[in-house]
Amino acid sequence: MNFRMIPFRYFDAFMNMALDEAIMESIRTGESLPTIRFYGWDPSAVSIGIFQGLTNEVNLKFAQQEGVDIVRRMTGGGAVYHDCLGEITYSILGPVGLFPTNIILSYQVICSDIVYALKKIGIDACFEPVNDITAHGQKVSGNAQTRRNGILLQHGTILYQLDVERMFSLLNVSEQKVSDKLIKSVKKRVTCVSDLVPASREDLQQALQEGFSRNREIQFDDYSQKELARAKELVKEKFQTETWNYRL
Repeated sequence: MNFRMIPFRYFDAFMNMALDEAIMESIRTGESLPTIRFYGWDPSAVSIGIFQGLTNEVNLKFAQQEGVDIVRRMTGGGAVYHDCLGEITYSILGPVGLFPTNIILSYQVICSDIVYALKKIGIDACFEPVNDITAHGQKVSGNAQTRRNGILLQHGTILYQLDVERMFSLLNVSEQKVSDKLIKSVKKRVTCVSDLVPASREDLQQALQEGFSRNREIQFDDYSQKELARAKELVKEKFQTETWNYRL
């Protein structure tokens, strides 16, 4: 099956989530090929899972003070801090028939492309069910998935740099969220590319493109004008609204 691949590009949090939904709609109607896209978050942002309560998860005062966007994802999972320079995010979208029916197996198949990319730049990574990728026992990538009206969306982050102190200042982890003990604990469980190998962000981007291209026919392309227009509508109608973001 042919896939469209869209190279790395920055958007704000609301547009990033809206583009996923706009592309899902476009694939469903047959107007777009199954799609793999890479993107960043500008400004930095926090995304929360679809079943989370925003006020429970995010330090709203600090986020506003720092100019950090907050958005609810269509997928589950926990709150994630997306640093503008600290990660590369991907989305893969296509008809559910292109992927294994079993959820864990589908995660494994898709995440194998990220594992390949990390090994390409010298990181001994492996898939760890349900939806993580680890290196030397530490998490380097988290992923989330949803299936809606016949279309699968999986998106995830590959950590390039990690600022634990800033992450904990934005997320409501606990009263002792910025304690040295907790920060050291997280640093033992989470790692990033720049701490493991001397690869640049561009090296990582290239390796990810190669990884996701291995077993697919790839056509490099851009977002369609219709997708961009629809995404802008979804930003206003949904992803930027209090109704969506504060729904729980």
